[in-house]
Amino acid sequence: MAGALELKKQICDVGRWMHEKGFVAANDGNISCRLGKGRYLCTPTMQSKGRLRLADIAVVDDSGRQIKGRLPRTSEILLHLEIYHALPHVNAVCHAHPPHATAFAITGAALPTGVLPEVEIFLGPVPIADYETPGCKAFAETILPHLNRGANTIILANHGAVACDKTLEQAFFHLETLDMYCQILLLSKPLGDVRRIPEAKIRQLLDIKKRLGIPDPRLGSMGYDVRGRKE
Repeated sequence: MAGALELKKQICDVGRWMHEKGFVAANDGNISCRLGKGRYLCTPTMQSKGRLRLADIAVVDDSGRQIKGRLPRTSEILLHLEIYHALPHVNAVCHAHPPHATAFAITGAALPTGVLPEVEIFLGPVPIADYETPGCKAFAETILPHLNRGANTIILANHGAVACDKTLEQAFFHLETLDMYCQILLLSKPLGDVRRIPEAKIRQLLDIKKRLGIPDPRLGSMGYDVRGRKE
């Protein structure tokens, strides 16, 4: 794992990418990563993610208690910690409000599967977590059922989306893929019904996903668990 300074630089980079992509406005969004030994780096509250500085990044412990940093840590750190505690292989979490994905979040419209190969391989089924007031323990726990089924990207009802993976870049890429997918779905709506990839071809994509070691709840039904390991 990279050192603290390098990880802080990566958090600042991802914050700038999120801002430039229009995934966050004003002080929206939060980013974190594992630092090791039960500690985590995270963004501060009430600060633009597009203007983060190294000195802004806070350090928290396993309970969310801030142990370093000149600015208060994000109020939604409990959401991140639920992910880290549930998925030991995950080292980074990004939460934002990508506009096209958030359109699905506020309507409750389910995202179809079996439409785009890249989405099938890198995201898989994207669930929608129930709404809860941001920042509280109950809010953080809304994602647990979906994490336990292998989701790496989750839409948060009436809120936005959260994504996780082994690196900050990969977690951000999931948000980027999600929002592009939602945009394509919205653009296709006036043109007609979405045509899905045939089931046999989906199985081929899942085989690729298994070889890449990417979890997917559907792998369990094909003799693999949600981590992609043979049962």
